[in-house]
Amino acid sequence: MTRLGAWRRRGAGLALATALALTAGCGATPSSKSADVAKQADKAQFNQTLHDLLPAAVLKRGTLTVGTDASYAPMSSFGPDGRTIIGMEPDLGAAIGRVLGVRVRFTNQDFMRLLPDVVDGRIDLAMSAMTDTAQRARTVDFVNYFSAGTAIVVQRGNPEAITDIKDLCGRPVAVEAGTTQVDLLARAQTNCPGEPITVRTYPTNSDALVQLRTGRAAAVLNDLPPAVFLVNDPRTRSHYQLASTTQYEPGLYGIVVAPDQRGLRDAVQGACEQLLRSGAYADVLERWKVGGGAVDRVSIDSDR
Repeated sequence: MTRLGAWRRRGAGLALATALALTAGCGATPSSKSADVAKQADKAQFNQTLHDLLPAAVLKRGTLTVGTDASYAPMSSFGPDGRTIIGMEPDLGAAIGRVLGVRVRFTNQDFMRLLPDVVDGRIDLAMSAMTDTAQRARTVDFVNYFSAGTAIVVQRGNPEAITDIKDLCGRPVAVEAGTTQVDLLARAQTNCPGEPITVRTYPTNSDALVQLRTGRAAAVLNDLPPAVFLVNDPRTRSHYQLASTTQYEPGLYGIVVAPDQRGLRDAVQGACEQLLRSGAYADVLERWKVGGGAVDRVSIDSDR
């Protein structure tokens, strides 16, 4: 995951007050009220030109299948019913679908399977707080829609007095497998002259958080929006807090598209640009209290 807006390249100096303000009042999971849906529909007008760029198979079935790892609130997670995937990404995906004139269906998948499943055509797109990195862009295309960096999450009360990534040396740290946090920790090992960081990877972010909550890990590395959500949500704030105000290695989240699906990529990019211009994009981010990660243009990986 972390997986350039107000968070653009601020590096290691993001103020905690700013971060907490992003999720003030996010004690209850946001829901799409009827007035919000109506407003969103007004701003997400159907675009025939973009619709015509879609692959024939998508046009025939009228549906885009989007893979996500639904363990990363407020980006994508399971709702109260335990089945419906909710979050900023599903809401943005639904708005993209309205512009393109197709239904968008989110499906929960293993994070590490998202790229190969897009390339193999098992799903049309992936949208899962995945950072557009040069390594990933060798095999897929990215349509970039958000930006965020990494924060360190510790137990409430910070019993091990962790305030910086160097404080993780000699301690066990839990992270979701396949994320850029794994790479960040590998680079951080150079700051450990004695005992290295013990990096333990898990299939989902939820699994990693269990390790922290039960004291089997000293910290978890999360992207900033999910980290802030954790420390503010009434269901989790008694367990977790941010270790410091630092945000590490900000990057762009991208919607994953197979490299041979240029029409689909251009349709998705065009839909995102239309949503950005109309204000629908800002509405979605504000609904989920993540407006600090807004981008001011919708780039693709080849724009770098």
